[in-house]
Amino acid sequence: MVKPSFAPRKGGDVKPQREKVRTFCRMCFGRCGLLVTVEGERVIKVEGDPESPLSKGELCPKGAALPQILYHPDRLRYPQRREGERGKGEWVSISWDEALTTIAQRLNSFKRDFGPESVVIGLGDPKGLELAFAQRFASAFGTPNVATPGHICHMPRDLASAFTFGSPCLGDNQNLPSCIVVWGSNMLQTHDASITRSVLRSALNNGAKLIVIDPQKTALASRAELWIKPRPGSDGSLALGVMKVMIEENLCDENFVANWTTGFDRLREHIKNYPLDVVEEITWVPREQIAEAARLYAQIKPATIQWGNALDHTSNSFQTCRAISILRAISGNVDIPGGDIMPSPIPITRPGHFMLLREFPRKLEKMIGGEFKLAARSAFIPRQSVIKAILEAEPYPVKAALLIGTNPLLTYPNAKETYDALMKLEFLVVSELFMTPTAELADIVLPAATNFEFDEVGPYPSLYLLAYPKIVEPPGECWSDMRMINELAKRVGLEEYFWADERDALDLILQPTGLSFEEFKKEGILQAERKYRKYEESGFRTPSGKVEIYSQQLEELGYSPLPIYNEPPETPYSSPELAREYPLVLTNAKEPCFCHSAHRNIPRLRRIAPEPRAQLNPETAARLGLKDGDWVYIETKRGRIRQRLSLNGELDPRVVVVAFGWWFPEKGASQLYGWAEANVNILTESAPPYEPALGSVNLRGILCKVSKA
Repeated sequence: MVKPSFAPRKGGDVKPQREKVRTFCRMCFGRCGLLVTVEGERVIKVEGDPESPLSKGELCPKGAALPQILYHPDRLRYPQRREGERGKGEWVSISWDEALTTIAQRLNSFKRDFGPESVVIGLGDPKGLELAFAQRFASAFGTPNVATPGHICHMPRDLASAFTFGSPCLGDNQNLPSCIVVWGSNMLQTHDASITRSVLRSALNNGAKLIVIDPQKTALASRAELWIKPRPGSDGSLALGVMKVMIEENLCDENFVANWTTGFDRLREHIKNYPLDVVEEITWVPREQIAEAARLYAQIKPATIQWGNALDHTSNSFQTCRAISILRAISGNVDIPGGDIMPSPIPITRPGHFMLLREFPRKLEKMIGGEFKLAARSAFIPRQSVIKAILEAEPYPVKAALLIGTNPLLTYPNAKETYDALMKLEFLVVSELFMTPTAELADIVLPAATNFEFDEVGPYPSLYLLAYPKIVEPPGECWSDMRMINELAKRVGLEEYFWADERDALDLILQPTGLSFEEFKKEGILQAERKYRKYEESGFRTPSGKVEIYSQQLEELGYSPLPIYNEPPETPYSSPELAREYPLVLTNAKEPCFCHSAHRNIPRLRRIAPEPRAQLNPETAARLGLKDGDWVYIETKRGRIRQRLSLNGELDPRVVVVAFGWWFPEKGASQLYGWAEANVNILTESAPPYEPALGSVNLRGILCKVSKA
């Protein structure tokens, strides 16, 4: 057995019969360390890497299923051109030369006739550098329209930290906290957190107090000192309630607040607008629990808040995250060992430089969704804005889309509207591992390599830089998305901004480290400098040099400088008449064996979760004449879906939890893989009001009803 190494095998070397290669997984954002056993140029086994600082040997079902993903018989292996009508499953294999030539000709013709902004690039959650490459291509091509899930995934949290602290604010992976708040994150299963599971377990075993805020009693909630189950979508009100108790009971860190924050006196007055009896009514959380949470969090140090994706899914997303950021500040848990830290930047090429934003400044006046100023400043546009622009040809016609690693029919809000928009496009290109419902609507489908089939680098939330060596060759003619974009750029006439070989870009990214990719991959990991209380030397990276509780920057942009909560439009309180017809409150959950809509075709994973499961309290089910295992309809005013019922006695009787991301590859192309049968986004809304700075939509907390199917 060869000692595990980050360095991949080289083509001219004498290869051992079997060897282990050390890498990191990218099938979600956990970046778990892997030991991949390769024999005869095939991956035959995957194990957790016990030496990984990120996962300490843990391995989830997705990682264990890697061989089935890599060698699935339905992997796309060659570019495909549609022959018949969209969605009919009639395809012919073509060469990459024909595919790229066709795409380049069509994109350039749309650019000439309708302007570069008539072309949109859409991406899913980036697992690597495909977003950076796509943004570079967009800049050079001239389109300001790059649609990402940022407005409903991480950007509300990231930007709330930026406007409050001037930098990211993350959990400390090197020192144990004494109090942990897990808010809207099922981090033991879906790992949407910045501290690792091993740190979490060590802290709990060391006696740390745990507060879990989640409508569902997750495995972690079962271990909590305090489990709070708010009404889905009301987290912003809850955060303001916790803040009110801390301020009115003098639980804040007086020294830190006095010396290192601005606007606390204004916050003290502002919080009077949120009486606890109103917060209790809105959130369904007893005021005694709100006060208990405030006291636990404020009085135990060091404490960390691990927040999750659920907070991004409402029209209050950014302000909710601002409120939670301020809780971190007034508790004094900022940049201390075991608290919420602000890591030093990893020394890599700055994103704006790589994306050519200086050479080609984004034309914000041309950007779809440019009214969402924080989204526009971050060089992305909300997805629903793109869909409405396609359908309405406003502010101008959108003619073509290049979709990379994304499945909009399953992951965009208001799926029926998304379907209509994709069908209206004159030209649609999709890069994917497998045929998906979205790919079936394309004109050209490109076969993508998995992240284990090419070299790459990538950050782990501002704490580490990781090397991802190529483990095996991709099947057929699968290309990485980096290579695809690099070669397409040459075909459209942008070769001066790209590379002879896309791997050369890795050296550009690593340039500030002084390492080439060949040198870096031998190390495998680079850690950001760790130093605490940096603000005592240089202040915070905000205009005032302090934590900005009251944000003048936000005020100048036209947004509330202090956190606020506005009741969304489709709730029991804002729409009582609608609630009589749709009396239940909807939220959704993701299974740990899948990532968003991916992997429903992988046998090992479907054995774990063979069908979509909706959860309901037994009391509610009995009232509706339903029993465990029934097929049920879940319905909103936009449509209905069908899932299998599971009873959950820990759920609030007013809540239904629906499984996210479900389609059925086994149903085949003729049925478009059953894309609408169990798809929660058939139920969701894409209409305003949106989060005003980012464009977040209400994906949770909307009204629904359940009946027997």
